[in-house]
Amino acid sequence: MIFDTHCHLNDEALLANVDKIITESLKVGVDKFLVVGWDKKSSLEAIKLAEKYPEVFAAIGFHPSNVFDVTETDYQEVMAYLTHPKVVAVGEIGLDYHWNKTAEERNTQKQFFIRQIKTANEYKKPITIHNREAFEDCLNILKQHKPVMGGVMHCYSGSAEALKVVLELGLLIGLGGTLTFTNARKVKEVCMETPLEKIVVETDAPYLAPHPQRGTINTPKNIALVIDEIAKVKNLSKKHILDVIYKTSCDMFHV
Repeated sequence: MIFDTHCHLNDEALLANVDKIITESLKVGVDKFLVVGWDKKSSLEAIKLAEKYPEVFAAIGFHPSNVFDVTETDYQEVMAYLTHPKVVAVGEIGLDYHWNKTAEERNTQKQFFIRQIKTANEYKKPITIHNREAFEDCLNILKQHKPVMGGVMHCYSGSAEALKVVLELGLLIGLGGTLTFTNARKVKEVCMETPLEKIVVETDAPYLAPHPQRGTINTPKNIALVIDEIAKVKNLSKKHILDVIYKTSCDMFHV
């Protein structure tokens, strides 16, 4: 059994084919999906999918690149669903400095990140964290505003050396398609250094398709390629990896 802990079945690239995608994924052992929102519309769509499919759970929240136009009404409307039984996390939240360069934009992202962590803590939910080109600021916020229920560093991009601090904060390391890329030396080092019980797997579908599917529309069934790469890097049996990671994932999201 495999739990895809970060996918976007609520994305337009996948939404029309969710029935087929889930059926194909179940055939390769993927029996749980965390569908992650990035704004109001996608968060509400994630909830709809979770209500329709027993295998689907929802994470709701505002991606850092989408926080600038969020109204108070929008925020309250989305976060009110944290009492919904199929909503298991706040996400994806965090910092993204790739497109947002000004101090004002970055400060807005930081304040919104802090607010969403506090909301997650209030509702006793873990968080799924997006970090892009903002690792130091992201880590400082997480140290000062610790997520009490833990969370996942989605598509972890930090160094192997920074792992200790991340793990001490009660966070798990999300590994996905980038682990399979031929030039992914740093990610493979992270995989090697991270204890197996601190790893979860994710596809970020429809993005980041693993090798040899790179460049195509990704779907959760491709997560098997990520498992294969973890087995190769860690020199462990696939069965052992599947058993440990599945338990870790279910424990984190209380499903």
